[in-house]
Amino acid sequence: MIQLGSLSQMSARTDAETTPSTRPGLATAVRRALGGLLGLPPATADVVVHRGLRVPMRDGVDLVADHYEPHVATPAGTLLVRGPYGRSYPFAALFGSIYAARGYHVLVQSVRGTFGSGGDFSPMVHEIPDGADTVAWLREQPWFTGSFGTIGLSYLGFTQWALLTDPPPEMKAAVITVGPHDVSGPRWGRGSFGLNDFLGWSDLVAHQEDPNRLLTLLKQARAQRRVTRASYGLPLGEASRALLGDGALWFESWLEHPEADDEFWTRLNLRDALDRTEVPVLLLSGWQDLFLEQSLAQYASLRTRGVPVGLTVGPWTHGHMMTKAAPTVIRETLDWLGTHLGGQPPQRTRPVRVHVTGQGWLELAEWPPAMPEQVLYLASAGRLDTAPPEQGGRVVDDVFVYNPADPTPTVGGRLLSPVGGYRDDTELARRADVLTFTSDPLPADLCVVGTPAVQLSHSCGNPHNDLFVRISQVDAQGRSRNISDGYLASAPDAGVVRLELDAVAHTFPAGSRVRVLIAGGSHPRFVRNLGSGEPVGTGTALATARHTVHLDGDSRLILPAGHGPPSTH
Repeated sequence: MIQLGSLSQMSARTDAETTPSTRPGLATAVRRALGGLLGLPPATADVVVHRGLRVPMRDGVDLVADHYEPHVATPAGTLLVRGPYGRSYPFAALFGSIYAARGYHVLVQSVRGTFGSGGDFSPMVHEIPDGADTVAWLREQPWFTGSFGTIGLSYLGFTQWALLTDPPPEMKAAVITVGPHDVSGPRWGRGSFGLNDFLGWSDLVAHQEDPNRLLTLLKQARAQRRVTRASYGLPLGEASRALLGDGALWFESWLEHPEADDEFWTRLNLRDALDRTEVPVLLLSGWQDLFLEQSLAQYASLRTRGVPVGLTVGPWTHGHMMTKAAPTVIRETLDWLGTHLGGQPPQRTRPVRVHVTGQGWLELAEWPPAMPEQVLYLASAGRLDTAPPEQGGRVVDDVFVYNPADPTPTVGGRLLSPVGGYRDDTELARRADVLTFTSDPLPADLCVVGTPAVQLSHSCGNPHNDLFVRISQVDAQGRSRNISDGYLASAPDAGVVRLELDAVAHTFPAGSRVRVLIAGGSHPRFVRNLGSGEPVGTGTALATARHTVHLDGDSRLILPAGHGPPSTH
């Protein structure tokens, strides 16, 4: 969501227009050029845009929308797009004109409290009733085709799940790209409060409609440094408010309710949609996207219930979905819509399509696919061995100390921020507060497809401690790059713990080495554990945590892996 809002103000002032768009010849040329660049099927219609339509809600508030009208005798269908980032570039192109030029009526709406829509923006709170009221208005429009689908990414995906909690009978398809159905916690990222992204997103949304657009864009170029600086301040609530100013008034309330099962989060938990909807859903995600685990959970739930569902996961971050991933996303979206709105035969031959590093794209019958299990054991001298330690031998311990005053830094991973994704983490592995265990060079390719896990025989003298675990690939020159992460907040004082890591589809090439990194945090991706037990928003006292990993055979890496990719049958 962070990258999306940064683009929305580039032409935000056009959102108030109430007349059809002008210069159709130029607009048509731009659409054709963009379609050719993305490798899309040819456009079939000219488009007129009716801007500034007012859509009434049940409480008297009007939401503003733009209608993209295709000039064709027989429209392909109707699409609804609802989001908070404005209705201008890039959303106008990627979710409006591209589809309208291929025969769809498209309604692009700004959610409550954003870009001219009435009311106050309170993230995710109003999307169920506002979505239902928008559909009630839509079905009364003379141009409505009688059925509709939904498209969109990130927050625009959440608004689709809001509709799917009680799907209107006219809703026939949904294409949800990196869209969460549950932000309770807010665990935007596995295992803990996703501080970097939640604070960064709140800062961006709070300023995305600032009148000085150039100044806003310049501020966003420095946004990550500002967020990181604020994340070190204590108490965190005050430091964050200093960054946010008088915007994003929801931030403190989210910070004050860190538990996912708190009743505070009831309205932001749309898990019921997974149990209720029968609407065919296409899910698009990336291996380095923040909401990857939610996309996989959505697929598993719908698939188990027999709902028509497709899943595509590529080598992308959240921000890539509108850039590098855009050709794939749009082509697959058009295919899904054509199948479920237009009755066309699908191009997709398998429900799951994943990109495996080193192998390319694979079409699978299920996720996760059947794979052999490979186990590597954490051993002394920083080794990752194929054999367990000898029974009855002396147990070796490895120790590291996590200091919240100098927290282990975040390097890459599943972030909204542009600093996320695959990164060189060689220097991270060299830190004194990080344990590393590295295998010998692999004699053959090792293809890992599924969800890795790390099991640790672990103890810590401080009951207030977290664990961060990562798998990285080490090349022949000794450079290390992240592959998969796991995080456990409030780890037990002692015992064997298991951390589920990010799902992957990756080939470690022959000659490379597998590395496991273990630390007590990853800051500011996850809020740092102060070690003192004080509340995260108001605490100021810090205490170190001395961690011990016992190399007794119970500390191990479990990989769904073989020498080749899984079967496609």
